Amino acid sequence: MSTAAIIVIVVVVLALLVLLAVALPRMRAARAERERERELARRREQEVERHRSEAEVRTLRADEAEQRARIAAKEAEVERAQAEAHEARADLHERGLGDDQLMDDRDPARTDLPAAEREPERFDRTDVEPDREGSVASTRSERTEYERDRPDEGR
Repeated sequence: MSTAAIIVIVVVVLALLVLLAVALPRMRAARAERERERELARRREQEVERHRSEAEVRTLRADEAEQRARIAAKEAEVERAQAEAHEARADLHERGLGDDQLMDDRDPARTDLPAAEREPERFDRTDVEPDREGSVASTRSERTEYERDRPDEGR
């Protein structure tokens, strides 16, 4: 081989070495950047998942708390209605309109009451025309428990 060919080969090898010396650090930096981005994406995904699961747990807790609040509100309504019923009974007794109840409590078979009030089941017409609106059967089911227990008060 001639010296010119050897010089060309040496120059090409030196150029390749310089090129590799410059390109390798850049390639390593690009690879490191890609690795950092992959790690950041993985951490983001973990954080998103953690926040979503926490949001789901808190939503469930809030739903349960709302349900307990609705139940408590219904219980409060029942207590309020019972208190109002007792207050109404107290007003009746205070005005002297509930004296017949006091007498009924001692003697349930009073003879001065009409037969329909002494034996309400005897005059119950629930089996007669149950589908007809305004019949005794349809109005009978609309009476409150208080009216069913106290027929003389229900009138």
